[in-house]
Amino acid sequence: VQLQASGGGLVQAGGSLTLSCAASGGIFRFNAMGWHRQDPGKQRVLVATIGSGGSPNYADSVKGRFTISRDAAKNAVYLQMNSLKPEDTAVYYCTTVVAGRQYWGQGTQVTVSS
Repeated sequence: VQLQASGGGLVQAGGSLTLSCAASGGIFRFNAMGWHRQDPGKQRVLVATIGSGGSPNYADSVKGRFTISRDAAKNAVYLQMNSLKPEDTAVYYCTTVVAGRQYWGQGTQVTVSS
């Protein structure tokens, strides 16, 4: 299983970014997929997940600003991030669980300037 994330970058506060993650090496439409983020020196924390049926779950800190979606045909998951804040700055990782094992993408840096 491989996860390839893209779409990070530098944006001003209040701006938007969309992260994409393409999964390969398996069939993922039956698996939940999600995004976590990590600041240097801190633990990786959940941002959003989406179930196989499309039901989303969000961290309180991003509710109302971020939207997670998936394209089962493309084995892809997306994270639309609006109204970005400096505290959203982190490396964002996509993830999925297959056969009881959690897989991570390589991470994509999101930097929000004030």
